[in-house]
Amino acid sequence: MPNSNNNQGYLYAVLAFLMWGLAPIYFKQLDQINALEILTHRIVWSVLFLALIIAVTKQWHKIAPVIKQPKLILLLCLSSSLLGFNWGLFIWAVNNGHMLDASLGYYINPLLNVLLGVLFLSERLRLWQKVAVGMAFVGVTLQVLSFGSFPVIAFSLATSFAIYGLLRKKMPVESIPGLLLEAAILLPAALIYWSVSEPSATTNMANNTDLINVLLISAGIVTTLPLLCFIAAAKRLPYSTLGLFQYIGPSIMFVLAVVLYGETFTTERILTFACIWTALALFSWDTYRASK
Repeated sequence: MPNSNNNQGYLYAVLAFLMWGLAPIYFKQLDQINALEILTHRIVWSVLFLALIIAVTKQWHKIAPVIKQPKLILLLCLSSSLLGFNWGLFIWAVNNGHMLDASLGYYINPLLNVLLGVLFLSERLRLWQKVAVGMAFVGVTLQVLSFGSFPVIAFSLATSFAIYGLLRKKMPVESIPGLLLEAAILLPAALIYWSVSEPSATTNMANNTDLINVLLISAGIVTTLPLLCFIAAAKRLPYSTLGLFQYIGPSIMFVLAVVLYGETFTTERILTFACIWTALALFSWDTYRASK
């Protein structure tokens, strides 16, 4: 029987990937705004929202010990860079008609998690897990052969987030303080961009509609809540098990892209997605069978 720690991990994982799956609906409301400008708001409002959480929960004392460790700060600089890159690319993909590519990336991500778990966390692959990883490789190879190009957007999203999750799992830093430090590390770059970039129609928030400003400020909540749930889940579950939940998000994205936003689901993409879906089905079945 799973213990209470595992049960909490399952709940956090479901909440995280459910919120990520629905996130494109939010970003589509801002598709008239440059992706880097939206990213700037994600960073700025995330810092403020996380600082408020830290203040309310009285966790400021957990920040100082981390800051005093140069190695941890360097690791947080690396994880924050991966996080900022992932945030920005996701916004750009959703608002430029590449939601299916984003979906594919987050389908591939759980299988990368499995590989990273083997390489860096001493987790071992069972036979059917190896078959699942092989099927994913076949799917990507089919896309390369049929499109004549590597799925750069999908793999960039998958790789950046897989490595980010691995780093956060290994770092002895609690979820909320660590995420605040990551956002704070990104904050100077965001403020510099905000000050030197060419003004847009939405740069001056005093001139925006109330709706646009509410949406921009909400970027902190939309960004922070699923990440907090994900980090909490990663602390409680084996990394390979966490990957099992991760296709909740891309499944929702896939439906949104095809049904709601009319992205084209070509024959080549059908083959690629079919291989990834088969791999995930095998992986899920094997994980369930092993747990029994």
